[in-house]
Amino acid sequence: MTDTRLPFPFTRDHQVALDGERLLYGPQASVFGLREARRRLVGSPRLVALSQDAFDREVSAIYQADTPDNETDTLFFDLEDNESHTGPRDLLEDVTEAPVIQLVNQLLRRAVSSGASDLHVEPHESGLRARLRIDGFLQTVMDRNDVPVRRVISRLKVMANLDIAETRLPQDGRISLRLGGRAIDTRVSTLPGNYGERVVLRVLDRSAGLMPLEDLGLKPEHITLLARLSALPNGIILATGPTGSGKTTTLYSLLRLANREERNIVTVEDPIEYDLQGVSQSQINSDIGMSFAAGLRATLRQDPDVILVGEIRDTETAGVAAQAALTGHLVFSSLHANGSVGTIIRLRDLGVDDFLIAATLRGIIAQRLLRRLCIHCRKEHLLTPTEQTLFQDQNMTPPETVFQADGCEQCNNSGYAGRVGVFEIVEITETLRSAIDQGASEQQLKAQALAAESTLLGQGLLAVVQGQTTLGETLRVLGDGA
Repeated sequence: MTDTRLPFPFTRDHQVALDGERLLYGPQASVFGLREARRRLVGSPRLVALSQDAFDREVSAIYQADTPDNETDTLFFDLEDNESHTGPRDLLEDVTEAPVIQLVNQLLRRAVSSGASDLHVEPHESGLRARLRIDGFLQTVMDRNDVPVRRVISRLKVMANLDIAETRLPQDGRISLRLGGRAIDTRVSTLPGNYGERVVLRVLDRSAGLMPLEDLGLKPEHITLLARLSALPNGIILATGPTGSGKTTTLYSLLRLANREERNIVTVEDPIEYDLQGVSQSQINSDIGMSFAAGLRATLRQDPDVILVGEIRDTETAGVAAQAALTGHLVFSSLHANGSVGTIIRLRDLGVDDFLIAATLRGIIAQRLLRRLCIHCRKEHLLTPTEQTLFQDQNMTPPETVFQADGCEQCNNSGYAGRVGVFEIVEITETLRSAIDQGASEQQLKAQALAAESTLLGQGLLAVVQGQTTLGETLRVLGDGA
């Protein structure tokens, strides 16, 4: 079939694209572009006017369609990279580049198009391996022994503005990219290894948009509670969980609930993951002294009503956040803890006094992400007596059958497609506030704050009953509650 597409740079610059018999054009389409597109088509084309966002999405889909899964197998490495570029690179514009640049661009394209959260580039004894973290699991996408490892690593370091001569120390940088109009922010971390520098890239699709709370996996009663907490005039609301559990996404969604015309909202983040309309966002830069604590102090002089602090990492930030809440500000932040009640113990470890925790803390959200069952191939199976006990221990009636993963072409034979969140939400009531002030232990606080079915494990088992995930996945992520 003849490829009627226009060259990507032409499409980008003139805002016109050909897709079969359709002639697509954006709001900034040029007369020359439209004339050239009409000349390329035989017969009468179907003109389709699109908004800028819709045009960018169509272009991204059209020009990614020809990227095969084994694209990196067709590259030969015999050319030097002598070109330099300024500004964000567009990953669709790499057709005539040197093979090393093609390889790097194609790996980045594949990471973005597959929805990966991380790209790992790992030198080993006989070559180079690349892996993508998709739905929390690493998948190998390339492992070759004919790749010029140092040149690939150097290419990534050049794109991230890192020192390519320094190979003995870890370095951190960022790469700003575009993929057919989509803004992609990539955080780059290098680490010296036995066979060369290892590079890990955290991929942030800043144009992906925020999800409504119900799409995150929150129950209606959770959404009602969070809406009430977000409307409070002061206090601290914390999201907890391990790295990659979706804390930032939840905080951003909460921020949208709190975002009203009469409120001044300021954020201090590392990195800024999404662009929020009407919100003033600041980037942390520890190299020049712009830490979370310093940024938080500065925001207090900006007359804020709501403050988002990306993470509470140390005693100083925890103390400043508590003081901000005491002085009439609503503070959203994240903290690393194993559960909702464990957050209170973690704040104690950071040196925050019990009376200050009791006075400022309003709510805690603990969350995890479970892989979602593929609806095309999931299969039912009967519960064993041991599995039934798990439900009974959480005061839940065991179902007769639950679903298990099988695997098909739709889910790449993994049995799973996407992820679903499970949440453990605690509102700090007067009873709980009194217990915190009196220095109650974690077990005492947990007994007061949570019913068995409201814990992370209880919510995970509920997702199993609803056919959203498997028992094995729930136990892998949450444990058995013992």
